[in-house]
Amino acid sequence: MGKLTGKVALVTGASRGIGKEIARLFAQEGARVACTARTLEEGAHPLEGSLATTIAEIVKEGGQAVPIAADVSDFAECEHIVRETRAALGPIDVLVNNAALTYFIPIAEFPPAKWLKSFAVNVHAPFFLSRLVLEDMLAKKSGAIVNISSGAAIGPGRGPYKTPPMRGGTLYGAEKAALERFTQGLASEVYANGVSVTCLSPSQVVASPGVMFHRLIDRPDSPRAEPIEHMARAALLLATEPLDKVSGRVTYSQQILAEFGWLEKGRGIGIDVPGSGYSQI
Repeated sequence: MGKLTGKVALVTGASRGIGKEIARLFAQEGARVACTARTLEEGAHPLEGSLATTIAEIVKEGGQAVPIAADVSDFAECEHIVRETRAALGPIDVLVNNAALTYFIPIAEFPPAKWLKSFAVNVHAPFFLSRLVLEDMLAKKSGAIVNISSGAAIGPGRGPYKTPPMRGGTLYGAEKAALERFTQGLASEVYANGVSVTCLSPSQVVASPGVMFHRLIDRPDSPRAEPIEHMARAALLLATEPLDKVSGRVTYSQQILAEFGWLEKGRGIGIDVPGSGYSQI
């Protein structure tokens, strides 16, 4: 019996990268998984990956999953996602807010339309979907919401600045910092109802298609990178450990895996260097 046998999980941004790996692992652990993203078929997006590919791999591995093509930045489409998930699989037990949109543009040049679109995907969507799935979770007095953050939430601190700024990372970092505060606020609101809310970032860069496209690392086997499996296993841990052990945690993949004995030794953010302010609370 898997850790998620009998559960229904909804994973956003499941067409590629971290979201795809989380969906696959959750299915391997027995969950019926609703996978959502904008890209339904290969070739419809410049980057490799699609819901069709993710679902095919899950089915080949003996799992159960359904694709739901949608844009999470729109509340009506989020309603559609949740409605379709319930119709196909049943009430939702686990939500993973992984979908992300990043524009590496300095603030002085940032187009307002792109600013609003990014905020809609990275901040508004986790609220939209959390609000919608809580109907199921509060009724059952159980459930787990896992929000995917980033080391970008750790600010550069005060000046003077002697190193170049992260290229265009100001908005993305602000969005992820907001997501971390949202996580702890929501966790406190639903704790008494048996619902866990947590936030997870990679301890090191994950060589996802998006990361490689933006050249945040030079090669997948870079010593700065961590295996994508670390994020999937850490998400599984946060979705399945008892409420009292994890709810409200803002943590990092290798940190939480090592803490719970799922990884012998970790490195990176949360271990070798401090995390964000919210990870310390």
